[in-house]
Amino acid sequence: MPKARRSPITNQVRSMRASVRHFETALRRLVPALAQATTARSAKSPARTLRLSPERRRALELQGRYLGYMRQLKPGQKAKVRAAKAKNGMKAAIAMAKRLAKR
Repeated sequence: MPKARRSPITNQVRSMRASVRHFETALRRLVPALAQATTARSAKSPARTLRLSPERRRALELQGRYLGYMRQLKPGQKAKVRAAKAKNGMKAAIAMAKRLAKR
């Protein structure tokens, strides 16, 4: 008696089931490794918290504003702002950069 042929759909379903089984096996192997990695990481000292003085925080905020405006300027304008910063300070440079960026 000849063997009955499987339809292409049946072959695809079998192939998908095998793929799911392989994926499940891979996940089962991965779970212990992930658990070990997370416990090892939590056993280490936690990331240090950055303690900024109010003065340092203000300085960083000014630097951020300065860089934010500088990013918008053309090279020639940047040179003018840098010169103003060297001559008159950061606040004056930020004010100038703000004016130039609005143009």
